[in-house]
Amino acid sequence: MAKLTMDDYAASLWNKKTEAHDKQWLYIEINAKDFNEECEPGVKNVNTCCKAMLDAMLEGDGFIVEPKNKSKCAGSLTIRYYVDNLSPDRRKWSDVNN
Repeated sequence: MAKLTMDDYAASLWNKKTEAHDKQWLYIEINAKDFNEECEPGVKNVNTCCKAMLDAMLEGDGFIVEPKNKSKCAGSLTIRYYVDNLSPDRRKWSDVNN
């Protein structure tokens, strides 16, 4: 079986965000190692998982545990995604912080 792609992780993350939004939560915190294990039990695909998580960051989201090297981050990456406003008009975190 092939490993999940960045798009697969992005879709799963979007589902988590919308579910939390529907529950009227303010934010969710996602850890890369845990998210990888949840999506692909027993499969090491943390780098792809991290890339999808970083790409999904929007303006206002923040790091709980920030990777030293964003091009190859570790399972310790933990991001707080604010889900109270999932408007497509929100800018990407990378567009605001680069």
